Amino acid sequence: MRAVITVIGKDMVGILASVSAICAKNNVNIIEVTQSILQDMFCMIMMADISDCAVSFSDFSDTLSEYGKENGLSIHVMNEEIFNSMHRI
Repeated sequence: MRAVITVIGKDMVGILASVSAICAKNNVNIIEVTQSILQDMFCMIMMADISDCAVSFSDFSDTLSEYGKENGLSIHVMNEEIFNSMHRI
């Protein structure tokens, strides 16, 4: 199973490293990453394999969301199937 992780917020050092570390700690494999800086805003989308995640999907999502709140970032984790359904024309 895969998930889409989005991160948006004011650019600062270590966002990619911190989000990646949380993924690694929970045995989530990052498959693809795209990121850009729009003026002073950091925007990133990750595709991650959550098949072997060490915790429940909900706990993983909550962990990233909490990290985001603590650091002024908006972080969302969505199951790929739900993401695809929401964006299907």
